[in-house]
Amino acid sequence: MAAFFDLDKTIIAKSSTLAFSRPFFDEGLINRRSVLKSSYAQFLFLLTAADADQVERLRKHVTQMCAGWDVDQVRTIVAETLHDIVDPLVFAEAAELIAGHRARGHDVVIVSASGSEIVEPIGEMLGVDTSVASRMQVVDGKYSGEVEFYCYGEGKRTAIREIAAERGYDLDLCFAYSDSITDLPMLEVVGHPTAVNPDRALRKAASAAGWPVLSFNRPVSLRERIPGAPSRTTVTGAAAVGVGAAVAGGITYAFVHRTRGR
Repeated sequence: MAAFFDLDKTIIAKSSTLAFSRPFFDEGLINRRSVLKSSYAQFLFLLTAADADQVERLRKHVTQMCAGWDVDQVRTIVAETLHDIVDPLVFAEAAELIAGHRARGHDVVIVSASGSEIVEPIGEMLGVDTSVASRMQVVDGKYSGEVEFYCYGEGKRTAIREIAAERGYDLDLCFAYSDSITDLPMLEVVGHPTAVNPDRALRKAASAAGWPVLSFNRPVSLRERIPGAPSRTTVTGAAAVGVGAAVAGGITYAFVHRTRGR
């Protein structure tokens, strides 16, 4: 059995891709104009529903911005700044819910439209089993500006079905969590979908389908939440959720799903 989580605005409070604009600027990958443009895009992302047109504009912005970047340099920047950038943005409620699924022996899978170079380290930090993300085309160690696999919309449904087939998950028994109507295919493919911080269209769809709706609004630092968590240099070590978080997650999980008859 598995629980599939969207990343941006479901597990973390911002766009995971745009959150790294500052360290990319500091390392000379983008200029000040790109930083300002990314900040504006982040502002819109936070205040508006992430509809298909907005996501497509964001995709184009990111792919154009990344064209020509050295892949190894990007991975190094993400690894070195991951905890400073992402750690304070993780929703406490999401961390508890993830811990609750893991305490019950469920695999936890992040399914995100952001790039794999960013999503996979975040997944390791959170201690999830698998991360599935968009992949940029790489030519001679540099991004070409083209997308090899876009983990978005129907792409998420396809990815989830492929993982289920490989690992023997019964999708009717699996869970999925997302904030956006663009992830409707991801939510519909499992037996236990939940809308998290839903945009207006997803809230309407969830209400019509009788799905649970959750509000996550407490971004916290995992290191503050989990005493003794390792430093940012030990990414996989910081993934350990800990006994206390697992207990809290079990309570949260039970509360969320106790009324469900499915």
